[in-house]
Amino acid sequence: MSERIVCKPTPWFLLRAAAMLLMFGIFTVLFFIDGKWGYREKNLSYHVSKAFEQAAKDFETKEGVMSPAEWRSYAEKQTVSFPEDHSILPEGTRIPMAWPAILSDYDAMKAARTGEKNKLFNDYRLQAGMKKDAPEHDYPAGKINEQWVVFVICLVLSLGAAWVLIRTLGRSMAVDGEAFYPADGGKVPFGDLVRLDLRKWDTKGLAFLWAGGASGGERKMRIDGLTYGGFKKEQDEPAERLMGRLKENFKGEIIEYVAETEEPAEQAPPQA
Repeated sequence: MSERIVCKPTPWFLLRAAAMLLMFGIFTVLFFIDGKWGYREKNLSYHVSKAFEQAAKDFETKEGVMSPAEWRSYAEKQTVSFPEDHSILPEGTRIPMAWPAILSDYDAMKAARTGEKNKLFNDYRLQAGMKKDAPEHDYPAGKINEQWVVFVICLVLSLGAAWVLIRTLGRSMAVDGEAFYPADGGKVPFGDLVRLDLRKWDTKGLAFLWAGGASGGERKMRIDGLTYGGFKKEQDEPAERLMGRLKENFKGEIIEYVAETEEPAEQAPPQA
């Protein structure tokens, strides 16, 4: 009895499928974070930073007019200006939101005028636990919804990559002295094989095989040597050995690639 040749999933394919799963998985997580929290936290940071900018402008015009007590009274009455659509803000955001207490501090506002730009806000942001820097603009609801759309797309791609990886792990191709065992299951005796397409075998490691059925129909099978077995010399080229065994026992039609050759140009008859 001939030795059974088994072609299991190749490390090349498994590594590629795992890399795709990892990539789509990371994108899925990132877009979920942006859609659920990220963009909303950026919006909060943006609008609070605008309150700091407005406070700085007001303080510049009122510094010589108001006393520290008057400035504190004025600042404590101000609120952060938010858009009408509150859904773009983090859940639990207080609305209306009073100016941060630091903006009521006359000395802190005075020192901020000559200090590093935005330092007062950045210090407050860190103390208040605001995770995101203030962006150049806020993100409307449509932009947040885009993150959810891309999240769903990436989630579907991740599930697809996981399905392909898990499915392939449990499959293999094999051939023995009696039959071919395709990756999608079953046993196909050599006598049932009717046609073998090898046109892509040498270039892509891909072939197609047809077997006749009792009902008169044909079953088409895919032989993917790069996915199952592989062509590594140090492993004695499992896929090539499987194909060799298959061809030895195959009695049907074989379709192979034939390179086109240029026909020689007709020579002109000699002149008399």
